[in-house]
Amino acid sequence: MLLELQISLAVILDQLCGDPRWLPHPVRLLGNFALLAEKGCRTLFTHKKTAGVLTVTIVLLAAGFTTAGLLYGLGLVNQALQMAAGVILLYTCLAAKDLAVHSRAVYQALQDHDLELARKRVAMMVGRDTQHLDEAGITRACIESVAENIVDGVTAPLFYAALAGPVGALLYKAVNTMDSTFGYKNAKYREFGWAAARLDDLANFLPARITGLIIVAAAYMLRLGTNQAWRIFKRDRLRHASPNSGHSEAAVAGALGLQLGGSNFYFGSLVHKPTIGNPEHPPRTKHILLANRLLLITTLLAGLLFIGIRLAVTVYQGKP
Repeated sequence: MLLELQISLAVILDQLCGDPRWLPHPVRLLGNFALLAEKGCRTLFTHKKTAGVLTVTIVLLAAGFTTAGLLYGLGLVNQALQMAAGVILLYTCLAAKDLAVHSRAVYQALQDHDLELARKRVAMMVGRDTQHLDEAGITRACIESVAENIVDGVTAPLFYAALAGPVGALLYKAVNTMDSTFGYKNAKYREFGWAAARLDDLANFLPARITGLIIVAAAYMLRLGTNQAWRIFKRDRLRHASPNSGHSEAAVAGALGLQLGGSNFYFGSLVHKPTIGNPEHPPRTKHILLANRLLLITTLLAGLLFIGIRLAVTVYQGKP
């Protein structure tokens, strides 16, 4: 029951506090450590893929042993300290409130008819060029970011927390952080970032698919387009360049009756991507709020689902 309580408290803490910038954040520390490991491994190995594999291995070992060692040491001192540390570590792996805050800031700028501010704010959420986006383009970019980040910012950390506690959640965030840092298809990282990108694909495989189903359930609870969410999820979930991102995006697109994806500019170059969903409605600012509601209900449902599974397994194993 201890881990189930820790996960519950972490979800509540995330909803209450979000991601205050003054708080030392393990994920940011992981990112800095990954860059240091990259520098050392590139010096030792000229073969980029080998250096990348070694970097991933070093970061994962450091994250796993540091987290496990910290919790073990605190447990020797005081069980309450161990419990509290576990809650805080799990809380730092969640980004539901932070995602909602960023998207709400974009919404507010659009409501104030300040396109320049809205472009700057959405640029903090997406990698595409935003300087020429109109209101519909800004709205679409914001919703796509919410839809995609539901997995790596909410459901996947909860999945691995339920599977292996704070250590599992931190290991997942280490993988996700390395993919964000090294998983670029450019000359510098195409080979070096191969291991990080493939491991991230593997780590998100199950959570992404489960998340799509949870979003459909959330759409039903919010009385959105449940049938459409299910239909678009089944039809378009594999149309994304990523093997995992399309699942949550397709479910959100169907629930909101929007078409996501399509062509965007990246670093001045036009990149064509498949569209996801049907253009039943033009993207409007209200859809950002609806996406945030989906985010909240999906967070709660995912927490209940994974905690429920853990409790069921515990009860079953306790039977004579």
